[in-house]
Amino acid sequence: MNDYSDIIDFDYQGPKNHVRMPKESRAFQFGSFRALSGYDEELKEARRIVSEQIILSEDQKYLLDQKLQEIKNNINSNPQIKITYFIKDLKKYGGFYKTIITNIKKIDFPNKEIILFNKEKILIKNIINIDII
Repeated sequence: MNDYSDIIDFDYQGPKNHVRMPKESRAFQFGSFRALSGYDEELKEARRIVSEQIILSEDQKYLLDQKLQEIKNNINSNPQIKITYFIKDLKKYGGFYKTIITNIKKIDFPNKEIILFNKEKILIKNIINIDII
């Protein structure tokens, strides 16, 4: 009886009391079931690469301060600058660097930030390079 010989060649005719569901519908009924909901998003987030923030040496900080002083002295001529700064990631430890070409509205040394004309603020501690173009 263990070889299923009594039913192995049985011709199944389907249900007798109702119409058989189409194959597309049978597969679709399991489509909403996701045992690991959110797993794809977690994988995508884990694969996303972030950088560590570069810590400037004292010499690099001094050069950056000299450039900021030069920009501050010429702020009335509305100098165009190229600035590279760190943006902290909101979900992971680390972040990324962004380089933009823009004009500075104000350098706020007491609050240690640069204010751009679009009202964006960049912390001076996050800047790794700034040049007048």
